[in-house]
Amino acid sequence: MATLTQPVAADEREAQLGGRGPDIAPPPHRGGESGGPGFTESDRLRRYRIGLAVGLAPVVMFFVAFTSAYIVRQGLGGDWRSTVLPPILWVNTVILLASSFTVEQARRRAVLVDVGRDGKDRGLPWLGVTLILGLGFLTGQWMAWGQLAAQGVYVSTNPSSSFLYLLTGSHALHLGGGILALLYAAAAFVFGRPAATRRIVVDVAAWYWHFMDALWIYILALLYFAG
Repeated sequence: MATLTQPVAADEREAQLGGRGPDIAPPPHRGGESGGPGFTESDRLRRYRIGLAVGLAPVVMFFVAFTSAYIVRQGLGGDWRSTVLPPILWVNTVILLASSFTVEQARRRAVLVDVGRDGKDRGLPWLGVTLILGLGFLTGQWMAWGQLAAQGVYVSTNPSSSFLYLLTGSHALHLGGGILALLYAAAAFVFGRPAATRRIVVDVAAWYWHFMDALWIYILALLYFAG
């Protein structure tokens, strides 16, 4: 009686004989440093920027609500007395604008760390200057509140002074969060975190700082023109 056998594929025959089996190419790995499979550095950066935008949305709504309350309360008149802005606030504005320039230099130069030229961390000195300017701005704000107190203008003096303290104080509090972000970015340089991580951290911290700069210009314009 003839024995019927079915042909065995070459790859299956090799597997039965202890061969290497069929060649299956592994899926391409696009993951960046600690980014996980399927994510490039640009993907990670996009996600972090979106997260920053989502996180800033409540801040925007918070100050929009303050603005609405400010305008409505001013329109009621009564005990509203305009508060003269301390001159040092203009100096503080110049300091903050300068810090926005230095943090942008840090953001741009962080990208050059890998390509080397001399292998130095070019963004770190600019981060240090930004931190100094940020602390200088907060110190100036404290001095401005001291000038108001010396003139007998306190939070409860009148509605105008109340809004001035609340708006500038709220901004200072959020700027303090920006200083913490800059410290974290500087620590990423000091402790030798991966280059992609350094670039992303500096980028997000810089955009947050730019937002704080624009927010301060808005607050100062509101207090000056609507006050």
